[in-house]
Amino acid sequence: MKFKIDVKSIKFKMVAYFILFATVILIGIWGLQVVMLNYFYGTMKTNQTKEVVQELHNSYKTKSTDRFLKDVEHVSDTYDMYIYVSSYDGTAIYFKPSGNDISRLPGFENEEDANDDGVPYKYAAQIQTLRKHMLNGEGSAYVKIKGADDSQVILAYGGLLQSKDKEHMAIFMFSPLWPMSSTVRILASNLVLVTIIALLIACLISVYLSTRITRPIRKMEKTAKRLADGEYGIVFKGGHYSELVNLADTLTSASIELEKSDMMHKDLMANVSHDLKTPLTMIKSYAEMIRDLSGDIPEKRNQHLQVIMDEADRLNGLVNDMLTVSRLQSGKLTLEASDFDLTESVDNILNTYRVKELDSSYTFNFESAGEFYVHADKEKIQQVISNFITNALKFCGDDKTINISLIKKGRMVELSVEDHGSGIAPEEIDHIWERYYRSSSNMVRETEGSGLGLSICKEILSLHKIQFGVDSTLGQGSRFWFQLPIVKKPVNS
Repeated sequence: MKFKIDVKSIKFKMVAYFILFATVILIGIWGLQVVMLNYFYGTMKTNQTKEVVQELHNSYKTKSTDRFLKDVEHVSDTYDMYIYVSSYDGTAIYFKPSGNDISRLPGFENEEDANDDGVPYKYAAQIQTLRKHMLNGEGSAYVKIKGADDSQVILAYGGLLQSKDKEHMAIFMFSPLWPMSSTVRILASNLVLVTIIALLIACLISVYLSTRITRPIRKMEKTAKRLADGEYGIVFKGGHYSELVNLADTLTSASIELEKSDMMHKDLMANVSHDLKTPLTMIKSYAEMIRDLSGDIPEKRNQHLQVIMDEADRLNGLVNDMLTVSRLQSGKLTLEASDFDLTESVDNILNTYRVKELDSSYTFNFESAGEFYVHADKEKIQQVISNFITNALKFCGDDKTINISLIKKGRMVELSVEDHGSGIAPEEIDHIWERYYRSSSNMVRETEGSGLGLSICKEILSLHKIQFGVDSTLGQGSRFWFQLPIVKKPVNS
């Protein structure tokens, strides 16, 4: 049996997956900070421009002209916008406010790029276009124009400023929708450095974590090899992580169970060998006696033949019990349930034991309040009852009295077989159902058995999914019992 875990492969995969995960995150950061920066900035500036337009319209309606123009100048300086205000007929009222570095806007690099009003030619053309829309009654309008190259886009707005007590005016606003290229370059250079540092840290962390995780796995692998070589009962250590601790605990439990199973297997082989050896030795010995001594003496020969037949029956019973246990534990034996009278079944079983009352002075007391019909596998339940009585015969004590009773308990009937022997120690009660278990109590065995009787009873009763057990007191005896559900008496009975 081989046990091999490729710890190096696990460690390499963990490092690779961790670095891949970090790379994906860094790619996402690059995409958000560099590739999508123009889009986010453009969306923000568009929304900001619309908010400023609404703010200036409200200012014109509620404030004086001087106060309104101060608001325009404040907005132009604060939001990096070029704002041009004119009268309704086109006379310039406000343009190129002080402090606004208009020269950095596309299309205005020097004074020669502006008209007499100081309006850049590029924007003057757009102002005329927007003014035509307003004069035609189309109201305000937004348009996007290109700057010095296709990557530079400017949002242009034109609209009327209307008030009941003031002369109508026109306002034109130009807002760049791209960030400064230098900002993008700075972000890109910073992200390159951040990426390199992050990947180095990811490598270090992944190596540390993979080593921390694989070290206990390597130890468990070595321990598992010992287990595979037949060294049972060893303890696995799981390290620092709950999953590995749980795995180690599970392997430790498996190791302990394998140790128990191995011991049971050795005990089984020893007990089976002993139980088979005795009748085989007897058969061989008495066969030789018939051949050498009693072959011509009918009386002696018949006695010897009877011993051979008894030992053959005992050997056959042992083999049948072993086959029954094997079939029960493998799940190949199924129940054939039917309705039957449990009281009648106990009477029929006791009739086969009545000869013991004459030959060995045993006493069988059977008490029942009447008929009790149950639904179960009749043949297997009768086997359990016979095994209980046989077990009581072995350890019934000096009075040689066995009490069998049927008692109704609610919707159940309880069958019990009681003896007055030496009893069972409390610490041994849970083990008596095991195959070939030998109690330490001083019990007198009048008859030999296969050592599988109670084990067969346990399997049959467990297959029926009913309650069963044993009550015992040292020096006073034992009572074996089980309960079956009561059913109505069949009509044709």
